[in-house]
Parts: sequence; C-alpha cells; structure tokens
Amino acid sequence: MLQLGSELWFPPPEQFGEDGLVALGGDLAPDRLLLAYERGIFPWSAPEDPLLWWCPDPRAILMPSEIKVSKSMRNVLNRGQYRTTLDQDFRGVMEGCAHRPEEGTWITEDFIEAYVELHTLGFAHSVEAWDTGGHLVGGLYGVSLGSMFFGESMFARSTNASKVAFVHLARQLGKWGIECIDCQIMNPHLESLGAAHVPRGIFLTELARCLKATTKRGKWSFDADHP
Repeated sequence: MLQLGSELWFPPPEQFGEDGLVALGGDLAPDRLLLAYERGIFPWSAPEDPLLWWCPDPRAILMPSEIKVSKSMRNVLNRGQYRTTLDQDFRGVMEGCAHRPEEGTWITEDFIEAYVELHTLGFAHSVEAWDTGGHLVGGLYGVSLGSMFFGESMFARSTNASKVAFVHLARQLGKWGIECIDCQIMNPHLESLGAAHVPRGIFLTELARCLKATTKRGKWSFDADHP
C-alpha cells in the first residue's frame, strides 16, 4: 500500500487498488485535497485509522438533468415545508453530517476544519434546509471544480430535509451548466434520486473533461425565482 509523505503527489489511475483504496497518510491541506479531487480521489477513514484515500470502482454519479423527483417528493417541494439556501452555514452543515451517534462518523474535527478552509477559498459549498422556525434541519456539502460537483455527505434532522436540499441543488447546478454530481458510493437514498453506477475509467474520463469546462455560475446562491 502506497504511503504518502510530505510530497504533493498521488499515484496514477493504473495503480489504484481494485477495492478503490489509492493510498494512506498525507494530510488534509487544501493543495492536497484539491489535487485529490482533480484525480477523482477523496479522503474517507475511521477516526482510529490512518488517513485513507479512495477512488472506488464502480463510481456513483448523477447528472443534474436526470434527477428523479417522485410524486410524493414533488408534493413536499410544492408545500414549501423547508427553505433552502446555499453557503449560509457551511460549518453547521458539516457538523450536522458529523453527528451520527448511533453509527459513528468519519467527519472528525480535522475534516471539518480542512473543508471549512476549502469553503473559505471558494471550492467547498453547502446547501441548507431550514424549517419554518429557522432551524437547520438538513443539508449537504461538497466540492466544486469545473463542471463537476463532488458530493461529500448529507444529513437530515427532519423527514425529507436532505432530499429537498439535494433536489434544489441539482436543479440549480443544471442551470449553471454543472454536468455531473459525483456521489462517490451508492446508497438507496442516492439511487432513489437517480444516481447510477459507472466504471471508474469512464468516471475519470468524464472528470478530465469536466475540469476543462466553464460554467455560468457566479456567487453560490439560488436564482431569484427559487421557491
């Protein structure tokens, strides 16, 4: 297994493990994180383990134009049960994603500080879902490069809150010309929204193309006609 040192480097794709594990060690400095995302790699490890870097095969992705919105979810959206915003409480969203007392979390304080720094630099972004009392009840965060959005984690303290946030994000990303949402690893929640598996090689080819693309987005906020 490749052990990373202080050098800013990752192995080429042909050396990625069949299980998706790329390397261990290194750090969460902004330059390393950005290089990792450019190579299709992301950090994910239990608090007791060394820092692990992954590029799974197959990869779960979702095209914003192909998001599935069920009839029941359309009803939730039409009721306006939640107000959604972009980049209004990045740290709060990360802390919400990290709070998993029953199953544990890989989002340690080191991860939170590292991604807050990426957010300050303009690369990491959050989507918030607020209830009518103004409480943060769901959301997700990720990293945006070129026309690719790398989804990292989502949480919900209220029914459907994370799905509402995800649907609104996908629709806005589509308007901006973001072509692909990297969902990393499939789960039933993502599959219900339209995520699909692609081979790692196809994902990396798509990523290389997306990194060269330009988009129409400016400041991370919803369009004026956002409900």
